[in-house]
This record gives sequence, structure tokens and C-alpha cells, in this order.
Amino acid sequence: MAPARATSPAGRYSTGAIWFHWIIALLVLFNLVVGIFHEGVPALRALMGTHKAVGITVLALTLGRIAWRLGHNPPPLPGEVAGWERTIAQGIRWVFYALLLIMPLTGWAMVSASAKPRPIAWFGLFDVPFLPVTKPIAGTAHELHETLGLLFAGLVLLHIAGALRHHLLLKDGVLARMIPGIAPKR
Repeated sequence: MAPARATSPAGRYSTGAIWFHWIIALLVLFNLVVGIFHEGVPALRALMGTHKAVGITVLALTLGRIAWRLGHNPPPLPGEVAGWERTIAQGIRWVFYALLLIMPLTGWAMVSASAKPRPIAWFGLFDVPFLPVTKPIAGTAHELHETLGLLFAGLVLLHIAGALRHHLLLKDGVLARMIPGIAPKR
């Protein structure tokens, strides 16, 4: 018999899930801005080393978040949330998990076999070793990284819009489940 998974009290996500969500969200927002706009903004171009370190951090935190998720059930959605919205929410959650893994891995592969490989310095503390990839794989990884980055940015905007819709228009308590200090609707 499988061990019981922890459930969150009062319709909230667990404290660990909330921390993982917001830390990863802030890091992803930073990386999307730097990644998408660095070519046209010199100040952002200067942050590409940080972009790479943040990407490795997101990868590690995502692995931690997935491990956490395996032991902690998310709270159920409020009863008034339509079936189609539940299906979309679950699908988007898994797409986000996939992108949170694929984006750092494609970036790491791209850097590992680039024409001018530069070490990935993790915030100046140590260099992350290169992945054993070939130049053609790195080229494919580069294309995927850029294309999926734009897709990721679009999904993040839709996610934010959906959360705000639930909070401001529907007032159904969905957003409150992930915001510290706001009591979810009962």
C-alpha cells in the first residue's frame, strides 16, 4: 500500500509548494525578460551570465518542486470551477513543469557546444560542467530554447490573466490558495 500523501489545510497549497511557486516564478520572469530582450538592451545583455546561473537554479528548484509535489496533494479546486477549466488547469500545470525542465536543459546544451563556449558560472561560486552534446544538438537546443521561451512567456501571461480573472471577476478563491496571507474562499 502506498504511503498517504499530505494534503493542505483549508484549501491552500502547502507552504513548501507556495515557496517553490513564487521563487521559481520570480526567477522565470527574470529569465524571460533577460532572454527575450537581451539582444536589444545592453543592460540586459550584461546579465546573460546571471541568466544562465538562474536557469540552472530553476532546474534544481523544479526537481525539488516535483519531489515535493509527489508527496503533497494540491488542494482541490473550488466546486464552482467548470470541468473544462479543471482540465485546462491540469494540462497547463504539466506543460509548465515540462518547460521548467526543458528550458534550462536546452540552454545548458546550447552553451555546452557553442562555437565560443563560455563557462556557466553559478553566481561566481563554481562553474557548472558542460553537457556532452554535439554542435548539431546544441543548434537544435538553441532553436528550441528561443521558440519555447516565447511560448513560455505567452503561457505565463495567460496564467497571470487566468489567476486575476478568478480573483477579480469570479471571486472564487482560486488565487488565494497560492497567495500567503489571503484566506481562500470556503
